[in-house]
Amino acid sequence: MHPSRHGSGWLARPGFGAAVVSAVVALLAGCAVGPDFHSPAPPKTSGYTREPLSAQTTTADVAGGEAQRFRLDQDVMDQWWTLFQSPALNTVIEKALAANPSIVSAQAALRQARELVEAQRGFFYPNVQGSFSGTRQQTSGTIAPVLNNNSSTFNLYTAQVTVGYSIDVWGGNRRQVESLQAQADAQRLLIQATSVTLTGNVVGAAVQEASLRAQIAATRDIIAISTKALDLLRKQFELGYVAGLDVAAQEAALAQVQQTLPPLQKQLEQNRDLLVVLAGRFPSDDLDERFELAALRLPQELPVSLPSRLVAQRPDVRVAEETLHAAGAQVGVAIANQLPQFTISATYGGTATDFAQMFAHSNPYWMVGGTAVQTLFDGNTLWHRRRAATAAFEQAAAQYRSTVLGAFQNVADTLYALQTDADTLAAAVAAERAARKTLDLTLKQQQLGYVNYLALLTAQQAYQQTVITRVQAQASRFADTAALFVALGGGWWNHRDEAASPPSESR
Repeated sequence: MHPSRHGSGWLARPGFGAAVVSAVVALLAGCAVGPDFHSPAPPKTSGYTREPLSAQTTTADVAGGEAQRFRLDQDVMDQWWTLFQSPALNTVIEKALAANPSIVSAQAALRQARELVEAQRGFFYPNVQGSFSGTRQQTSGTIAPVLNNNSSTFNLYTAQVTVGYSIDVWGGNRRQVESLQAQADAQRLLIQATSVTLTGNVVGAAVQEASLRAQIAATRDIIAISTKALDLLRKQFELGYVAGLDVAAQEAALAQVQQTLPPLQKQLEQNRDLLVVLAGRFPSDDLDERFELAALRLPQELPVSLPSRLVAQRPDVRVAEETLHAAGAQVGVAIANQLPQFTISATYGGTATDFAQMFAHSNPYWMVGGTAVQTLFDGNTLWHRRRAATAAFEQAAAQYRSTVLGAFQNVADTLYALQTDADTLAAAVAAERAARKTLDLTLKQQQLGYVNYLALLTAQQAYQQTVITRVQAQASRFADTAALFVALGGGWWNHRDEAASPPSESR
């Protein structure tokens, strides 16, 4: 044989065999079975609506009737609600973000998820355990003595350290860590989703309060008009100009208008309860802030993110993506569990009848061993678990697509709403002014006896309806504007804190 293959050759080099074994183990540890996750590609669509929308909305000569312009590929600012220029709204949102239990709960859930990730990472390291036992015992005389001095009554002390290590050859533990990390990332994004939803709900409740206050004020104005008309009819009845039936009809009309006031007041009180609870307080408390439509300013520059950016900005879509990631990693875990499992262990200790002699003389002992385990039959348990993990991955993929479709629908619906809201408000303002003019003329003619009470009732009811419709149309513009900011993701990625991150992170 060639001399290099002997004593001074490569096989005889000290530590070379161990190095080779270590390299092989490291090579095996570098792979992980199961699918490697890749972020889904953005949808191949260039717009949200079937037909291109106008660059700006129509206008109306009333508060909240300003034209709104859509700015394509413009980013959503973080504190978008400040665009309504309402200090009261800003204050309530600050209170909600600081004290709402849903935010506190989501933050605690994130801490839990992160701790679970770190706990799972611990399996990458050896498990070291120390133990000590001390006993007093006597052996039966019918069996051989336990001790070499033939004593049957003795104390026995044992102390040992055991080191165990499971080699992650197939990457099962890495896939488990990957899955838990994806769940933690999903929980981090859920905080953003909760914050965006919370701010949207606060703005919506504030706008609803302003709308209800305006509707209540309009209803009271109509009640005042109807009361004035009733007083006039009663005077005309005393003079014999109208019949008692006319007075009764006007009384019934006034009662009908008055009947609409309590439900509006009930809605206002319930809406106030909602605002107080959103701010993290009990309904028995109250807020100093009050909301009126006249105190809100309609944002006139509206950002519209590109469709390819929406999937990176919407926190619910990002949550669905991380859920898909976690499900994919669980497929790898299930596959790894079907393959051989390798463990090595070592034990060192000492045993003696004298506590101080446990590690003296020949009392210490040690053991080193390795184990390879392969499941040969388990009733197809591991096989079915792998199929279940694959099905869960497919389910998560379908849920991700459903979330993306819902997000695009949300944006499209809101864009359509903003266009029609502007048109509706313009028409409502024109209808209100026409109805008011008709009512004023009818009141004058009725005072002169030129029209009967039926014409007056008709004019009153028409005006009442147009006022309520106009107020609701004003509120819809504010509410749907807030809905657009929420639908586009709420700008959370522009917020500088530990929980926020840019949309491109981990993608």
